[in-house]
Amino acid sequence: MPLLNEDAPALPMDAQGILELAARSMFQLFSSVSQGMFLVDRSGRIVWVNEGYQRFLPALGFSSVDQFVGRTVEEVIPNTQMRRVLETGQPVLIDLLTNKAGTFVVSRIPLRDEAERVIGAIGIVLFDHPETTLQPLIGKFALLQRDLDDARRELASQRSRSLAVSGDGERRAKYTFASFVGSSPAASEVKRQARRAAQSSSPVLLLGETGTGKELLAHAIHAASSRASGPFVSVNIAAVPDTLLEAEFFGVAPGAYTGADRKGRDGKFKLADGGTLFLDEIGDMPQSLQAKLLRALQEGEIEPLGSNKLVPFNVRVVAATSRDLAALVRDSRFREDLFYRLHVLPVRVPPLRERRSDIPALVEVLGEDLALRNGTAPPELQPDAMALLAGQPWRGNIRELRNVLEQAAMRSDSQSIDAYQLERILREAGVEPAAPVRDALTEPGALGDEQRYLRPLAEQVAELEQRAIAAALKAHGGNKQATARQLGISRATLYGRLENPE
Repeated sequence: MPLLNEDAPALPMDAQGILELAARSMFQLFSSVSQGMFLVDRSGRIVWVNEGYQRFLPALGFSSVDQFVGRTVEEVIPNTQMRRVLETGQPVLIDLLTNKAGTFVVSRIPLRDEAERVIGAIGIVLFDHPETTLQPLIGKFALLQRDLDDARRELASQRSRSLAVSGDGERRAKYTFASFVGSSPAASEVKRQARRAAQSSSPVLLLGETGTGKELLAHAIHAASSRASGPFVSVNIAAVPDTLLEAEFFGVAPGAYTGADRKGRDGKFKLADGGTLFLDEIGDMPQSLQAKLLRALQEGEIEPLGSNKLVPFNVRVVAATSRDLAALVRDSRFREDLFYRLHVLPVRVPPLRERRSDIPALVEVLGEDLALRNGTAPPELQPDAMALLAGQPWRGNIRELRNVLEQAAMRSDSQSIDAYQLERILREAGVEPAAPVRDALTEPGALGDEQRYLRPLAEQVAELEQRAIAAALKAHGGNKQATARQLGISRATLYGRLENPE
């Protein structure tokens, strides 16, 4: 066995010395084997580029290093995500970057001081021209992506066929209760009430803010009722001029007025005969028509405009409004007798802020729908982005959530969407982003006390661990070294828990 050379350099024996040696060695290794490296400071300004990275400068529009160094990273490197690394402190180990210099496989790693504060970041170009250097991997990925796109198109085609009207021109419900996404207590309760309402023939009144899914529930109630084989006819009262509403509801007799169809025109009550009539935004109905609607509902017959003949109908009415009907009654802007006629089976549809734990499922469903419609891959939200969504008040509810997701997907250069991108979209819409909610499932009121503990033990332990880490980080002002010492764990363990909370 050969003897060790006593004159050979020895490894440092202290932990700090080992860390410094490892950091120096890794930096030298990446600098020599990578295609290029650069450093940015805390403000995002380029402070150093190595010789390998300098060969990309002409393609980026710079003739010298002096023109490049000192400028913000967004100015000189289009499509970079380095700002997100500086703001979150989270590394991006593998990513694809495409700009006018080409397509690159890159890594972005935050740099920290002794107090664990982010003081800058290092960008590493691992491969340039990945279309050749990584051809086997990219070819396999392209094949999988092509198969996935084919499957999405087939699903979209099947969905279009299932939502199409039948050959005889009758109108059918497009949604069922399965379409109302959510398993929170609030979502489960509204579906329970709506299912019970579907078994009755009495009028249903859906109450809730705009964008909560009232129309979807109206479709689902019809689809689950004994009238499912009959037509489902909807009319948005707020979208029809007051002067045309009577004709829209009751129809027009042949030649009732100049320009009227000689054959006459059936109204929505007649079209919905044997099925369900959905009256959306019933709170916007003019008072002049409220009395006629009440009489039609009470007597089961209508009188078309310009006719003296009563026409019987058999319709189940589902109405919806985002307005406070009781207040309108008190202000004499809505007939009290019509209110009681409609307010037989009231169902309150909860706003999104009362069912935050449903947001991840809604994001997944909305993202898949956007992908099917646009022929693209669904967006993938980073944990910080999902936490931001969970913390918003959502005045427009699910409709607003969909709008934000669609904007983010259309603006992003990749499938991955982070909190920074969403904050920018919200601010441009005049909304100041609220604080993120890291765990929507454990927010007050999201789960009942008993239900909270009826979950896998490992999930509950992980949840408690994350709360303890968050509390310790807050107590120590974000200092991870002090946090790890407080919790009795190593910094490596703490970083692992922060990056992989599950």
